[in-house]
Amino acid sequence: MSAERDPVERASGDDQDLYDVATWEPRTALDRFSTWLYGGLATTGRAVVVVLAVLIVAAQFAAALGLVFFDRPVVAVYVLLSVVPALGLAAFVWKADATKREPLELLVVTFAFGFLFAGFAAILNSIFSGLFLGSVTEQSSVAIAVVVPALYFFLVVGPVEETVKWLAIRLYAYRSDRFDAVVDGAVYGAVAGLGFATIENAIYIGREVVAALEATGGPAAVSVGLETAAVRTLAGPGHVIYSAFAGYYLGLAKFNPENRGPIVVKGLVIASVIHATYNTVVTNLGVLTGAIGLPPGFVFIGFVVVYDGALFYVLYRKLKRYRAAYEQTGAETFEDDQREGDADEPGDLRGTDSSENERDRQ
Repeated sequence: MSAERDPVERASGDDQDLYDVATWEPRTALDRFSTWLYGGLATTGRAVVVVLAVLIVAAQFAAALGLVFFDRPVVAVYVLLSVVPALGLAAFVWKADATKREPLELLVVTFAFGFLFAGFAAILNSIFSGLFLGSVTEQSSVAIAVVVPALYFFLVVGPVEETVKWLAIRLYAYRSDRFDAVVDGAVYGAVAGLGFATIENAIYIGREVVAALEATGGPAAVSVGLETAAVRTLAGPGHVIYSAFAGYYLGLAKFNPENRGPIVVKGLVIASVIHATYNTVVTNLGVLTGAIGLPPGFVFIGFVVVYDGALFYVLYRKLKRYRAAYEQTGAETFEDDQREGDADEPGDLRGTDSSENERDRQ
């Protein structure tokens, strides 16, 4: 029962029936119909979001990439290789989870949603890019050329992309009883970031190959695809790290419902800012390399390694702190004892539809 109760309920005795006065549970046919209708609308709403995401992604591939992955399977291999570092980071976060391992079903669905929901981000980014970047021309001052894209990254790209990755967790895994620890949020966040990085890499690499095919022909296109894949290999791990932060705070919010909103916002702000900072610096590396006289590729690799490495260390420390608390408090033993005790209680509804409906109402 919620900690916030109506004054009548607080003052009443346990034997007083306050149904439809200050308390409520499904009793009548109308109550049960309302509960069924709410569950149906919620399920339909989630299904509509997923179907819309699938259609958007399919349209993106059809319009921008065509059949390039079928005509040149090597391009698909480039995409798979480009996400190996991101996969490694996600696996590390999964392994660092001190609690019981997350079920494959939830991991796969979260990855798929991260992959699919990237289409929403692409649409919103495109809508706002003209508003921000349309004013930047070759004749613009250095200040405008730096500040305006930075505003675009901090106000649009970072928040939009981190929010859709957050949605990939919130829509399914978060609602499950098997999301039963704060640290699980980091695991699902990392997996959502991996899904997002996979489709982003596929679109970037495929689009460059298509452009090269139209301009120069086959051999050059394959070379361009390989070069793009090399760059995207370094960009992918960032998505895993950023959304792992947002996911961790989503997990924290789940188990602190009285402060759920501010905690979720904190996680999204952290993820959005570090994401936007990365984009801003990478976009302006040309100015930096021109000033110091170093090869652009060298500076880019150095920045990515240092920046993502530092953020990953912070994430690692957060996961390590959780593990220490988990071990020091004897949480694993306590949870085992609780599960054994609950199993002995009659009417245990964990994992049933009624518990799922109760979470839906929260």
